[in-house]
Formats: sequence, C-alpha cells, structure tokens
Amino acid sequence: MTDSGTAAWHGRIEHVRGADLGADTAQTSGMRRYEAISGKTVGSERLWMGRTHVGPATSSGDHHHGEAETAIYIVSGHPVFVFAEGDEEVRVETRPGDYIFVPPYLPHREENPSPDEEAVVVIARSTQEGIVVNLPSLWADVERPQTP
Repeated sequence: MTDSGTAAWHGRIEHVRGADLGADTAQTSGMRRYEAISGKTVGSERLWMGRTHVGPATSSGDHHHGEAETAIYIVSGHPVFVFAEGDEEVRVETRPGDYIFVPPYLPHREENPSPDEEAVVVIARSTQEGIVVNLPSLWADVERPQTP
C-alpha cells in the first residue's frame, strides 16, 4: 500500500547501459562524445553525463561549455588539458584516476599525446544538455552573461 502523499514525489531510477550511450550530442573535432545522462535520455533537469574518447596522437579543437561547470574523471590514457593564461598555454597532464574541473566559459582543448593509446574520460556537467561552443583559438573572445 502506498501513501498517496508520497507517491507524487517518488520517481524511478533510470539505467543507461554503457553499450547504449548515444553519439547524438554536440561534437568537437578530434574527439567523440557519448551521452549517457541528459534531459533527452533520462529527463534530468540539471545534469549531463557521458564519456569522451580522444584517439592516439590527436588534439581536439578549442572549445568551451557555456554556463556549464564540467567535472572530468580520467578512465584510461594520459590526456592533456590545455587552456590559456595570459599569453601562455598551460598544459595539465593527467593519468587514470585523476579529476579535472573546467569552469564555465573557459576555452580549452584536450590532447592525447600517446602514439598508440586512446584516452577515455567520464564527464559530468551542471546543465542537462551537453553544451559545446567550438572556437577558432584558446584566445577567442567568449561572451559571458553579465552578473548582477
């Protein structure tokens, strides 16, 4: 027997199998994103999660993720995350088990310097869709909303 007062807020757990991830999401050259959890796939309202693959000896295009905060977990490989600080490129080298945080609107790119190993990461974003804005360079002007 269910209390009708609690039934309205009870949801259900959604299960997305790793083999069922969809590639119908925003893409950037040099990498392939696979969507698992989103508004489209499970009805999430504030979260996007998926997996990204960067092939051996490959760099992604420069891009940012709009208003989304992005958390990245390194599953395999040794991807390098690159962003601009002033006139310099900063390179953050990683290994499996590491985590990366990318703030909203920050231009960056992923590189995989390994000649023979694919880099695989799991990504979580603070928006229900995978926002991707491809850029011509790390120094491209990025429009950020005005904060009150």
